[in-house]
Order: sequence, then structure tokens, then C-alpha cells
Amino acid sequence: MTTPWPLWEVFVRSRRGLSHTHAGSLHAPDAEMALRNARDLYTRRGEGVSLWVVPAESITASSPDEKDPFFEPAADKAYRHPTFYAIPDGVKHL
Repeated sequence: MTTPWPLWEVFVRSRRGLSHTHAGSLHAPDAEMALRNARDLYTRRGEGVSLWVVPAESITASSPDEKDPFFEPAADKAYRHPTFYAIPDGVKHL
């Protein structure tokens, strides 16, 4: 019986200066093949300038079902939001 290839998550940066965004997933036997397959699958129309492939088993994520209890501690840090002072008229993009 053969072992299935591991799952890789693919992130693509479409232009210089932009962040990588999640493009999808694929199976490959190793990082080099995952990178080549990601190039062929997710940038075949010239959409990307950079690729990241990450073993899916290496990603630790919070659960959407636990959103409220997980992110609740951030809600009591109101000082991080500009609600206690006036923003001057000349300040843009804040």
C-alpha cells in the first residue's frame, strides 16, 4: 500500500509590494515538487512573481467555531482603537 502524498498550502504574491495570499492546496511528495506544481497550477497565466508552499500539517489555526471566546481578550483593549481622542483633519489614512 502506498502512502498518500502530503498536502501543501500555496500562497501567491501577484505583484511586487503586495502580500502573499492563499491560492489553494495541492498534494506533492516534497517541497520542490510542490513548488513546481504550484507554479504550473496557480500561475499559468503569469499571475505571480513569488510562491510559498507550506506543509498543511505545519499550520496551526484557530477554529471559526471558537471565534468569540478566542478573540474576546482583544475586545477589552479599547485603548488600541482611536475612540478616545479626536483625529486632526489633516491626518489621512488612519
